[in-house]
Amino acid sequence: MIKMDKLRNYKKMKNRVLLISLVCLASCGTSIKMTIPEAFKQQAYVEHVDGARGNKMSFANISTSRIKRGMHLSYPGWGGRAFFWDNLVLMNFFGIQKSETVRKEKAKFRYSMTDGRNNVEIFADERELTKELGFEALSGRSILDGFAQLQQYKYVFSAVISADTAQDIKTWTLVMTNMYDREAEHDKNPFAYRKQGDNGMATNGVDTIFIKPVSIKKTQLSDGRIKEMPFKLLSGYELSTGDGVIAIIDMIDRNIWFYNELESTEKLTIGAIATAIFARRVHDEKW
Repeated sequence: MIKMDKLRNYKKMKNRVLLISLVCLASCGTSIKMTIPEAFKQQAYVEHVDGARGNKMSFANISTSRIKRGMHLSYPGWGGRAFFWDNLVLMNFFGIQKSETVRKEKAKFRYSMTDGRNNVEIFADERELTKELGFEALSGRSILDGFAQLQQYKYVFSAVISADTAQDIKTWTLVMTNMYDREAEHDKNPFAYRKQGDNGMATNGVDTIFIKPVSIKKTQLSDGRIKEMPFKLLSGYELSTGDGVIAIIDMIDRNIWFYNELESTEKLTIGAIATAIFARRVHDEKW
């Protein structure tokens, strides 16, 4: 049987690899910053989110209540080797065996947000499912020992930004997803991994905000030179409508860039979307 601790800690191991890479970049005098398009920067202003990733956030004249979290549940489970008819061949000729592991995780949280005039309630839900094939060398001498191959990944983050009907602001529904299916995509890459960022949208039934992840590949050294990184790093999310970009969420420095022409109710809605993304726990974007 595959060692349980190897597969249970697979997600943590990947995060450690990324963390080690970032520490190495930092030790080399590298400054990792999200790149804000100059054309948008000239028509926008930035607000730093105090307490981002914590249980209470604020920026400018907007603040949240303490975030109330439900139970964060994780269900590690096992598939069966009986379904893998090639196990006999693998064991006899290569000295390895494989098993399927299925992990499910879910969490909920809620909080309120106000700008002093309007108030909204945010109710959020996260659900994640991961299926992997794990390999174990019977002799402990194979390079495949402890290797876990991603088969399927599903992540859904949803939130309702609810407002009193007497207020100027409308109720919005936010949905963000991240999907991968090796079989459906006919993916032959044995080292496939889930994408860092999620795509999504928010709508109030009339207006729609599209949410797109933004990654960076280049970073700036302390001497001003630009360096190509060995990996792409999720830096934030771009929020846009049919008229163009209206906001950018900077996940690295924990800032929100707002388009200058936004009304106060629009700013509150964007702030609710941004803080909900910062508050997530299942789909861990921290590094």
